[in-house]
Amino acid sequence: MRAWVPTTAACLLLSALAGANEPPPAGTPPAPASTPPAVAGAAGTPADNEAAAKHAKRTACLKTAKAKKLVGPQRTAFIKDCMAAP
Repeated sequence: MRAWVPTTAACLLLSALAGANEPPPAGTPPAPASTPPAVAGAAGTPADNEAAAKHAKRTACLKTAKAKKLVGPQRTAFIKDCMAAP
């Protein structure tokens, strides 16, 4: 007797979802395409650019240290030297 409540709710939910996937009627014009939002960091400040460059350099140094299989103090020294290099 109580099974009809969840069943009814599920049917109503599914019918609403099924209706959302139907194409619009032939007489309606297509919806305008929305333009993608601008990238927030595209016109950043010089400080943002420096931080991004530093992050990229550190990532490259970490990848190199991993490729050389450096660990411990040798890895730390290598990363410091790599970051200091131009």
